[in-house]
Amino acid sequence: MALRVYDVMRREVVELRPREPGRVGMYVCGPTVYGPVHIGNARTLVWFDMIRRYLRYRGFDVTYVMNYTDVDDKIIDRARIEGTEPDVVAKRYAAMFERDMAALGAQPPDILVRATDHIPDMIGAIRGLIDAGLAYRADGDVFFAVERFPDYGKLSRRSLDEMRAGERVDPHPGKRHPLDFALWKAAKPGEPAWDSPWGPGRPGWHIECSVMSTKYLGMGFDIHGGAGDLIFPHHENEIAQAEGLAGHGPFVRYWLHAGLVQMAGEKMSKSVGNIVSAGDVVAAWGGEVARYWALSASYRTQVVFSEDALTDARAALERWRTFAAAAGRALGAPVAPRPGLVRPPGTEGRGYPARFVAAMDDDFNSAGAFATIHELVRTGNRLLEPAERGDATARDELGSLADDFAELTGLLGFRLEAPEASSGLVAGLVELLLRLREEARASRDFGRADAIRSGLGELGVVVEDTPSGPRWHLSGGPED
Repeated sequence: MALRVYDVMRREVVELRPREPGRVGMYVCGPTVYGPVHIGNARTLVWFDMIRRYLRYRGFDVTYVMNYTDVDDKIIDRARIEGTEPDVVAKRYAAMFERDMAALGAQPPDILVRATDHIPDMIGAIRGLIDAGLAYRADGDVFFAVERFPDYGKLSRRSLDEMRAGERVDPHPGKRHPLDFALWKAAKPGEPAWDSPWGPGRPGWHIECSVMSTKYLGMGFDIHGGAGDLIFPHHENEIAQAEGLAGHGPFVRYWLHAGLVQMAGEKMSKSVGNIVSAGDVVAAWGGEVARYWALSASYRTQVVFSEDALTDARAALERWRTFAAAAGRALGAPVAPRPGLVRPPGTEGRGYPARFVAAMDDDFNSAGAFATIHELVRTGNRLLEPAERGDATARDELGSLADDFAELTGLLGFRLEAPEASSGLVAGLVELLLRLREEARASRDFGRADAIRSGLGELGVVVEDTPSGPRWHLSGGPED
């Protein structure tokens, strides 16, 4: 089956046919670096990291470009609050963002671009839009004239009247239409500014992505991604700028948008104030638990952030860790996720990898893909005891399942590592306590045996009793 994606422009699931066979160019809107990234924004970017991984797994040569907005009203306001310079704020929160995303298992983009490195490119694009009659000057500012672009609204499928009724618009005495948006903002005292033909100032937000995406990927590149709340006005404005400047379309072949994260019945948003930072989630639950939560529902799904949801994610991930540890002991070799494997179309084979691929080829249906891995684990668990007893058939089947498990969890970006405390000393102490527990059980001192197991549990050691003896591993999440 061909890889299919939901294209927001067409409002349907369609086959992914890149501009160049075998190659995919993907641009994703990154953060405005004025504060810690919240878990809602982080989920979107974890998902596009997953999409990039999966495309490569399916044999595509992917170029993934992401931007930082590092000059913006919010950054300037934050600098005033902190009593520092805007570039200091931008660099600090960009570094924090990179740490948080690494903890969530996201690999860096292939090309990371910053708005302030591309001011001359933006000035050239704005000049071109003025020359084309699509933009105009107004007291040092430059605005895009939405009424001059006939296709304005085609992504969000709203008319100018509908957009005007549904959105707050920034008043400006020089605007010709309330929805005209800024391409260039005249400098205010104390703000960062660059020279331009219209006087000192800085670019508007929307022009950044139009210019930087086409600079690195060309007009008509394959995938543009972001959260669903960017469809209007940001992505609508990107289309108008890029296609207006080029004189033709399409700007992008496929538009992919991630569902928003909800908290207490409303969108998680810095402006609302109901946010939880990605760093706080990682500190409390661990990066892999947060990644599991982010990916276990399809990218287009609107998900709820809650302690219950993370508890469920931790329990599910723990089942994977338990299987990996137990299978490794039964087979006499570690079962560790193996990233970087490739299965181009036609090489899926049979069994669990084929079922996983069938789910992910259907618009990255991670719910189906995760269910496949959990079924693999249930099947593998039934083989552990006979494999440990030396049953050759069971060992062979378990080994094959362990290979599939390592491939699929590696593709998803998991390492399934227990905390660093699994050193030889700690392992020896745990084994000693388990022997003492077995002696207590043999002498029918069940109270003492239960106390040892409970004490180990409080320390993060999970004990499982099996017909062939107790197994243990370290918990991957915080204590309850």
